[in-house]
Amino acid sequence: MRRARKVAFVSVVPSPYQRDLFSALAQRPELDVRIFYLERAAPDSPWPHNELAQYEEVIPGSWFPLWRARWHFNWPLPNLLQFDLAVLNIPANAITTQWLMRRNCYGTPWIFWGERLRLQSNPWKRRVQKTLTAPFGNATAIVGVGSAAEEDYRRRFPNTSHFNIPYYCDLSGFLAQPQRPPVPGEMTFLFCGQMNERKGVDLLLKAFDRLVAENLNVRLLLVGREAELPQFLQDLSVKARDRICYAGFQPPERLPEYFAQADAFVLPSRYDGWGVVVNQALGAGLPIICSDAVGAGHDLVEDNVNGLRFPSGNVHELERCMEQMLNNPETTWNWGEASRRKAVSLDPKVGAEKWVGVFQ
Repeated sequence: MRRARKVAFVSVVPSPYQRDLFSALAQRPELDVRIFYLERAAPDSPWPHNELAQYEEVIPGSWFPLWRARWHFNWPLPNLLQFDLAVLNIPANAITTQWLMRRNCYGTPWIFWGERLRLQSNPWKRRVQKTLTAPFGNATAIVGVGSAAEEDYRRRFPNTSHFNIPYYCDLSGFLAQPQRPPVPGEMTFLFCGQMNERKGVDLLLKAFDRLVAENLNVRLLLVGREAELPQFLQDLSVKARDRICYAGFQPPERLPEYFAQADAFVLPSRYDGWGVVVNQALGAGLPIICSDAVGAGHDLVEDNVNGLRFPSGNVHELERCMEQMLNNPETTWNWGEASRRKAVSLDPKVGAEKWVGVFQ
């Protein structure tokens, strides 16, 4: 009988969505996985501290703020020599990441697994990013989170093997919720995430305000951390504010009931490496509007099949997409059905199977 392949994953925090995949990997008989986290939780994380599994542990360490980022340093690091392969799913700016990469994981073959890098307009920031990511070229392989990430890494590091494995998470709670029947002439749009500029919430509110000004029967449901929301709301009309329901942050297990209250999902990010909320919107059977800066949109949202995509930062196009869905309720509902069909392929067991293929 062949020995199980010993694989170490190094990730940042035990997020609920990553842990769904890690659990599926731990159940594979051909793998012996161990998950190492840089920290138990981010300082501002609202996620509950669920008990870690036997195959998970947090590496001792800390972090310091620099250039609007958190730089992690951890010690002692796990002995990667006892593993057949290491997978680094940690940011390039972490000192821990740089140490492991530049020491080539102490001789253990390693894979970098990450989202698409953010484009840097500042020349100095571009140089820093290039320096920090240079060791990616020494990896046995680079696994991009989505096709956009894979293409970007393939362009930057042409001499390395490349794969595309997006994020997978448990969607059973969303799939169990019934789809809302369409009501002609009215629509509730949902946004789920942190209420900040990077997520494009200011653009969404402007587009929504314009629809309300046209006397269209629309409502907006916002779920997530407040962040910059009070500032954004100041610029809205009273009429628009009256049609917004802010539900605050909700734990993962309660999200399906909020998604079930919506007719369509909107993610207008200026940058989003992936966007697990798109997976969840598929599971909820919602048609999706997202910007072309959302990584998940390249893989999970097809124009006029299960949603619409628009140029990032373009509030006029966002408004047009929202109005198009409002004016075509039957088509929009069919797009939601198409979303739910796509969700079947996003089960964590499917993701685990893909990882086994990479390891082989």
